[in-house]
Amino acid sequence: MKRIFLRVAYDGTDFVGWQVQKEGRTVEGELNKAINALTGENIEVIGASRTDSGVHAKGNVAVFDTESTIPGDRFMYAINTLLPEDVAVVESKEVDADFHPRHCVSIKTYEYRIFISDINDPLKRRYALRCPYNLDVKKMDDAAKYLIGEHDFKSFCSVKTQAETTVRKIYTADVFHDGDDIVIRVSGAGFLYNMVRIIAGSLMEVGGGKHEPEHIKEVLDNTDRTLAGPTAEPQGLTLINIAFADEQ
Repeated sequence: MKRIFLRVAYDGTDFVGWQVQKEGRTVEGELNKAINALTGENIEVIGASRTDSGVHAKGNVAVFDTESTIPGDRFMYAINTLLPEDVAVVESKEVDADFHPRHCVSIKTYEYRIFISDINDPLKRRYALRCPYNLDVKKMDDAAKYLIGEHDFKSFCSVKTQAETTVRKIYTADVFHDGDDIVIRVSGAGFLYNMVRIIAGSLMEVGGGKHEPEHIKEVLDNTDRTLAGPTAEPQGLTLINIAFADEQ
């Protein structure tokens, strides 16, 4: 028996999320089907991050155990022949049997993309949020800096969360232009349910002039979800990467 590590990219538009559910396509479900067809085993992958419906990824991570003799670095090619076009394995390798993507120390990096336009852009609508008014990127970046460090992020968490604690640690938080897009990039040790999308909605309120950058600190300090901005739409969010401290 060996444990295989997969790094997975997907367009989340037509999925109801990562995790297998009773109804609807899921990324986890497509991976399970492909791996089972390849190995002939009854395998269920273990994912690192359970992204929501409509959220994309360039580097989510999953592992699975198998008796297959296929070399670890060749699983990528074999699995991709059995996956639909909106999912791809971009890396595969064998790891230690006790490597668990949700129990290891890791840094997750998310990006939220926004484009400013009065009209819809059919080529961007799946991967960025259209905003019909200008945003002050400098103020948004100043506001984002208040998120850095270890805080109680209860204000930036869905009330539906089942997390035991709402304390999380953010390492970097930046807002910048990337061509015609505005990008919110956040890296941290872990994130709460809808946390990045609520951060995006809150920073957009600052950029639109509703609040000054210092408002983000007030929202954090008061641990009150009603003080933060709206939950931004899912299509602008992409899980860029998960880096593990003890990754092999």
